[in-house]
Amino acid sequence: MAEIAAAMKTILKVGLHAARHLRGDLYELRIDCKARSFRVLFSLEGRYSHILLSLVVFAKKTQKTPKSELELAERRLYDWRQRGRVKKTLVH
Repeated sequence: MAEIAAAMKTILKVGLHAARHLRGDLYELRIDCKARSFRVLFSLEGRYSHILLSLVVFAKKTQKTPKSELELAERRLYDWRQRGRVKKTLVH
């Protein structure tokens, strides 16, 4: 969706002021489209926090962020970080 991409670019331009901190390294970005509202749970990654890692996107149905979505985002972030720590060895 173009609205989601535009909202993520806004984060890059103005910073985290456009997002809401949830807990730990998780942030929530709210996107209102014509027919529905969406939420993107993301984290800043990379050596210079220059990567916006989208972890979960879901349609907003309630005022509060569902616990299951938060837990899914945390698991995916943990997995992402663990894969980055694996040392790659060359086989000769």
